[in-house]
Amino acid sequence: MTEFLPVILPLVWAAILALAVFLYVLLGGYDLGLGVLFPLAPSNKDRDAMMASVAPFWDGNETWLVLGGGGLLAAFPLAYSVILPALYIPIIFMLLGLILRGVAFEFRFKAERYRYLWDIAFAGGSTLAALMQGVVIGAFVQGFVVENNQYGGGPFDWLTPFSVVTAIALVSGYVLLSTGWLIMKADEELRVWAYGVARYALIAVAAFILIFSLWTPLLHPDIAARWFAPGNMVMLSPVPLITVAAIAGLWWSLDKKHRYTPFLLGVVIFMLCYTGLGVSLFPFIIPPDITIWQAAASPDSQLFLLYGTIPILPIILGYTAYSYYVLWDATEHDVYH
Repeated sequence: MTEFLPVILPLVWAAILALAVFLYVLLGGYDLGLGVLFPLAPSNKDRDAMMASVAPFWDGNETWLVLGGGGLLAAFPLAYSVILPALYIPIIFMLLGLILRGVAFEFRFKAERYRYLWDIAFAGGSTLAALMQGVVIGAFVQGFVVENNQYGGGPFDWLTPFSVVTAIALVSGYVLLSTGWLIMKADEELRVWAYGVARYALIAVAAFILIFSLWTPLLHPDIAARWFAPGNMVMLSPVPLITVAAIAGLWWSLDKKHRYTPFLLGVVIFMLCYTGLGVSLFPFIIPPDITIWQAAASPDSQLFLLYGTIPILPIILGYTAYSYYVLWDATEHDVYH
């Protein structure tokens, strides 16, 4: 059995990190999207309601970001040593945005005369963090220059047309999730506004999905070969087909004024896009050359870390699910009180 550990353990850790990143993007996404929409809300009362709807949840969502970063360092130190120097600038700006919005969360409700400044801080921090996360994803997909197992590129290699478009696309996706959240949690007036914004966000998301479906294969010949090889096209066709169906279903649910379906279908769209990204890049953790096995720590180190992660991960998942279950009705009642 031990001879298979060098093969199995990197797969296990890759799955854990993929789960952590996805849950952060999903749970933090609707939260950041509310911040992006904050200046556009119809009234101050609605802005209060938007912030109150996520107040019990927002800080817990950051757990998955910590798990993803810590797990990358522990399980794939080579990837960490390449990715971090390549992305220092956008990651620093992302953290500054998260800090700014976190401070705004704590002080906005207490401020009276200068509340508008905290509104600006909340919206600006949320938008900055969302944009930088999109830049990081775009730069990661685009790949890094690696020389002698070290980052060999420049400090601004992350700033490309692809990463900029990815940033705008991710913000659009976050806005779509946040409107679905508001449709579930807000009162009738704000919900009507959210339905209208969701339509524009869905159009933008659908357009970006089409753009990246054509653009991403052009970045790496291996991605194009993986998706467009005759045998793979049939095997992988459910991903784009279900994505189209989910987009159509979401548009229909908005037209019919469904309350819970828009958010759930938004989650499905994110999940399908994430799946498509995984299919495109696996098994590379540093595109386009270094695989998860090449970047992995020693099997003993991975196994030791896994002993601690296995009991902790279900606890975090259970606590997250329980907090949403317990606080759901309370926040829905207190959003406008």
